[in-house]
Amino acid sequence: RLTPYLATNPDGSTRGLVTGYYEPLLRGSRTPTVKFAQPVLGVPPDLLTIDLGDVLPDLKNMRLRGRLVGNRVVPYYSRAEIVERKLANVYPDKVLLWVDDPVELFFLQIQGSGRVKLPDGSMVRLGYADQNGHPYKAIGRVLAERGDLPIEQASMQGIQSWARANPSRLAELLNTNPSYVFFREMPRPANTTDGPQGALGVPLTPGRSIAVDPRNVPLGAPVYLATTQPLSTKPLNRLVMAQDTGGAIRGAVRADFFWGFGADAGAQAGRMKQQGQMWVLLPTEMAPP
Repeated sequence: RLTPYLATNPDGSTRGLVTGYYEPLLRGSRTPTVKFAQPVLGVPPDLLTIDLGDVLPDLKNMRLRGRLVGNRVVPYYSRAEIVERKLANVYPDKVLLWVDDPVELFFLQIQGSGRVKLPDGSMVRLGYADQNGHPYKAIGRVLAERGDLPIEQASMQGIQSWARANPSRLAELLNTNPSYVFFREMPRPANTTDGPQGALGVPLTPGRSIAVDPRNVPLGAPVYLATTQPLSTKPLNRLVMAQDTGGAIRGAVRADFFWGFGADAGAQAGRMKQQGQMWVLLPTEMAPP
């Protein structure tokens, strides 16, 4: 009932980048304190989202974000501008939580979802709500280009170690990535072992869900992924489901592999930067994109 199609890049090659992501655990509070001073922001009311597919069908799944200045739509604030303007003070009712670590908050934005443990032991789940419209820039590559960190150490763990050793330079580094993610508080799932909701609105399954570029791979499609384990040549070949998207996931042969929740999943996800191939399985009567 399904026909496999080998995902192929515009240049005819069939291999691409496979990275990993996970659901992190942060520590936070409903109110700001000296310890919990980093705001987790919901969608600000002045953020406009323009669906270009409503104007040109060829631009389906492409959106612009901006804000109104007079009668003109201009780009929304960059990360540096959001921090400088203290958007949490401008829209205090849009602050969902306060967390204790700017590095962990930054990686929460990269992952797109996570859990926050409050002082009373209760847990809050956060999910992706929107983004400021600026392109994602990898801060690991910035560190490597500056000579601050060897490229082979520019993993999530390597970046975290650098940040702990260079706290006075951290804010400037984070602001080299102009992208900024806004969150929403998610309802408590009936099954606490369920993963976070992906772009399809269903829980992700560790080891079986991937994020894709929906312009090339339809959401909901089964995909046979052929890659390798993080920092290894050991094969990782399996059927997965295209259930999510991501700001850095662009291209026909590009996947982000969901590892699950917590530190162990984060260790795997942070080290994953493999090459791989993808076969998209489509109903026999359905033509590929």
